[in-house]
Amino acid sequence: MGMLDRLRKDWFILGIVVVIAVAKLEPAFGVKGGPLKPEITITYIAVSAIFFNSGLSLKTEELTSALMHVKLHLFVQIFTLVFFPTAIWLFLQLLSITPINEWLLKGLQTVGCMPPPVSSAVILTKAVGGNEAAAIFNSAFGSFLGIVITPLLLLLFLGSSSSVPFSSIFSQLFMTVVVPLIIGQIVRRYIKEWLERKKPPFGAISSCVLLMIIYTTFCDTFSNPNIDLDKFSLIIIVFIIFSVQLGFMLLTFFFSTRKNSGFTPADTVAIIFCSTHKSLTLDSPWQCVGTNNKILDDF
Repeated sequence: MGMLDRLRKDWFILGIVVVIAVAKLEPAFGVKGGPLKPEITITYIAVSAIFFNSGLSLKTEELTSALMHVKLHLFVQIFTLVFFPTAIWLFLQLLSITPINEWLLKGLQTVGCMPPPVSSAVILTKAVGGNEAAAIFNSAFGSFLGIVITPLLLLLFLGSSSSVPFSSIFSQLFMTVVVPLIIGQIVRRYIKEWLERKKPPFGAISSCVLLMIIYTTFCDTFSNPNIDLDKFSLIIIVFIIFSVQLGFMLLTFFFSTRKNSGFTPADTVAIIFCSTHKSLTLDSPWQCVGTNNKILDDF
């Protein structure tokens, strides 16, 4: 395989590197309040576009079938909202005796208590041919559950008080996830033949939207002048995150591919991405969560 073919095949990975580099060079463009206005274009328009795109591309029968796959939903939600934060808490008890920055560890626990990602799990599942309909349901359902469960988890594991605007989060999720999905399904009924004939690149479109989300996330990170961490803690925490992510992905793969598990290979892909990924894409509501008057919005 030539270099050009390799780049075409792995364009998304290259795109991630490029958008991070661009964010590093000029973070002001994509930062909150900047010219790109990510608090609107990303939080509302981009996420809505992802689920409208999914509504167009998925058959109604696939969504109905995914809705009835109760075993898969239970696996994903129990893993991400029960096992994940509990395992992180136990792991951090060991790390608490190390010289790693205390707030990095608390930030890791905070992220562990978050619900599944709203958009990235859907895009990644679709990109590798997984059960996109199941990923959509679990991303949306997990986010709705997180409105109630995440504050309770933070109180349990960190003893932190949190002020969560339930109505605004619920309405935001409904308007950016459920409504675009339904509209996409309605539009699909009228242009179904055209879609099947032309086969638009739905996967590539969603991946480009995800690159925009990654870009704005790193713009916020690089534009924060208040990050004052020792290099040792930062390097160690990056290694820990990588190890935890890889370990949990292998664990979900092992359980979902066992004999008599009842899951197809496509289901396994959705389970891996929805169970092990955490998200702060609904950052305006969730980043108001405080721990001892510190805001853990970058971890």
